[in-house]
Amino acid sequence: MASGVALTASGCGLLGGSDDSGSTNGASGLEKTKIKVSIMPTIDVAPFHLAVQNGYFKDEGLEVESVDAASGDASVTKLLSGEVDIAYASYTPFFIAKSKGNADIKFVSDASSAGPKSTEIVAMPNGSVKSVRDLAGKKIAITAQNTICDTLTKSVMRDNGVDFSKVQWVSLPFPSIGAAVKRGDVDAGFLTEPFITGSAKTNGTVPIIDTATGATQDFPTAGYGALGKFTSASPKTVAAFQRAMLRATKESADRSKIEPLMVQFSKVDEATASLTALLTFQSTLDARRLQRVPDLLQQFGSIPAKIDVAQMIVAQPSAS
Repeated sequence: MASGVALTASGCGLLGGSDDSGSTNGASGLEKTKIKVSIMPTIDVAPFHLAVQNGYFKDEGLEVESVDAASGDASVTKLLSGEVDIAYASYTPFFIAKSKGNADIKFVSDASSAGPKSTEIVAMPNGSVKSVRDLAGKKIAITAQNTICDTLTKSVMRDNGVDFSKVQWVSLPFPSIGAAVKRGDVDAGFLTEPFITGSAKTNGTVPIIDTATGATQDFPTAGYGALGKFTSASPKTVAAFQRAMLRATKESADRSKIEPLMVQFSKVDEATASLTALLTFQSTLDARRLQRVPDLLQQFGSIPAKIDVAQMIVAQPSAS
């Protein structure tokens, strides 16, 4: 496992090509050589972009088309509808879907966990929110409910004895949250990097609360999931995806390879890219570590019963 960061704000396929993601049996022996992967404009996707740009998927015989999603919930919806073969999202909506009993979710690859100052609640310096205790009953912008955004926010509020039951959650895409805070449409907003740094520069917002603290320190934030029918029917394709992601994740430890991706895909300037705090990147899934997510969701009543993560993880490639 390795560390690194990056971001994408692209809404189209990085590799272009046809919308056809049908299966073929090429020389690679893969069950499916063309796949679609939904991604989000978040910091977590550096290894994915490295794998695309450096040809790691192609080396494995895979042609990968990316499909943009506005939130983790939207990304998982694309997976459930059959629009994509693999979905990147925060872990929360995967477990929500699993808990409803209508989706056989399998985790293919890990993506990230929250590093210090990489997931923050931001507000205006002259606003009503100065600390975590000021969040009770406020309007807080997040990408969507039942995502990592409100889960981390609820956890840090609970750790500090703050009631989150009357919070008004306002759904906005990450790029729009800082401006909404500045206008006063919301009292505060949840952001990841590089939106934290970018919004500070553009909107004058300031970080108020680091949500990667207390019960959510080094909390698993996001990963790549698929449906069981896909992982069962295409194990060689899944393994090829995993190997490419593992290779790229190791490379993402070199920050000099990451910052240009921020500039290219998020359209931030070089100065902003150089100042962003880093999430911790992983590729290989660990059931014991990931179990923290559904356990916390059950505590909040977001899912009704315990979920055994070990049953949701497909075989992982060697990290050697």
